[in-house]
Amino acid sequence: MATKPISSIETPCVLLDKSRLQDNIHRIQKIADAQHVNVRPHIKTHKCLEILQLQDEVGAVGITTSKTDEALTFINNGVQSVTVAYPLVVDSKLDRLIATSSSRQVDLRLTLDSPYGLEMITRVAKRHGKKINIFLKIDVGLHRCGVAEDDPLVLELVKAIQEESCLNFAGLLSHAGHAYGAAISDQVRQIAQDEHQILNRVREKLEKNQIEVKEISVGSTPTILASDNYDGITEIRPGNYVFMDRTPLRLGLIQPQQIALSVLATVVSINPEYFIIDAGSKVLSSDQGAHGIAGMEGYGLAYPVDRFDDLSHEMTVLKLSEEHGFVARRNFDLPIGSMIRINPNHSCAVANLADFYTIVNDDQMIDRWKIIARGKVH
Repeated sequence: MATKPISSIETPCVLLDKSRLQDNIHRIQKIADAQHVNVRPHIKTHKCLEILQLQDEVGAVGITTSKTDEALTFINNGVQSVTVAYPLVVDSKLDRLIATSSSRQVDLRLTLDSPYGLEMITRVAKRHGKKINIFLKIDVGLHRCGVAEDDPLVLELVKAIQEESCLNFAGLLSHAGHAYGAAISDQVRQIAQDEHQILNRVREKLEKNQIEVKEISVGSTPTILASDNYDGITEIRPGNYVFMDRTPLRLGLIQPQQIALSVLATVVSINPEYFIIDAGSKVLSSDQGAHGIAGMEGYGLAYPVDRFDDLSHEMTVLKLSEEHGFVARRNFDLPIGSMIRINPNHSCAVANLADFYTIVNDDQMIDRWKIIARGKVH
């Protein structure tokens, strides 16, 4: 594809800075290599084969997904090891995932946190004659999914997994998503330490019952950026790290120049309070933070396209309609037709609303990458 300046691109569109993207991927892989843990990236963030290839090139092992059809999209494109870090409890979803994984000889790793989930996975695994690796999800503080460390169900479920010939107990898995609601990086670091301690206590409890815990898998970009100790951990599953966004920036874990994904928009109208742009909630999403956790004003940080990341020209997208964004005016003017570049609150949500990434380097468009698993919510 011939290069062209971003000023010639139709808006709104999602820009992806390739240099920043590669730096982010390398940064997390270096952390993992130094701590002797594997990186199994969560592709729900990017849903893109080209980005996965960059992750694989530096040492990623397989992928993590949330949904059945996300997993199938990547399995059908050659991925051979998949963890679904989500409790699948519907027969039809398990059936097509296990059937395809069996026919393609994929290392499929599923997650459960209930007797019902165990029953459903066992039933479908037996139907297809497929042995499935199973992780028990532990609640480390988000209080979304997972079993509490002191719940007798921990031992009961693991023993039940071991009793099924079609299942293999692979280990423990967690997600400290409540770290997104922290105020400062020290709080994130403490959440990461708490997560590791909880998982190691569960491991010790199981080992006292002669149960081997081969793997302990943790995930969340903020805790991985903040943590300095991975004792007992074998795998990390970050997703947002490829793009970054306002949350790790707010927490002091990154610099603005590390945010790889942005939204390009055009000023279509002006009033005394706002520059009105052509990117609304259908582009930026109405998400003010992961897991419904806010803590940030507005829906993105906006800059004139020629002053991107310049704090003296930083503005806030204060309100959204479906097709319009309201950018609060400051002490400078922008004419109608001007372009604005926005760092979003939550890049994962923005990516899922687009069909492709416009790849840029040095303010030049160099390629387009398809978001192949966009909208795969089943």
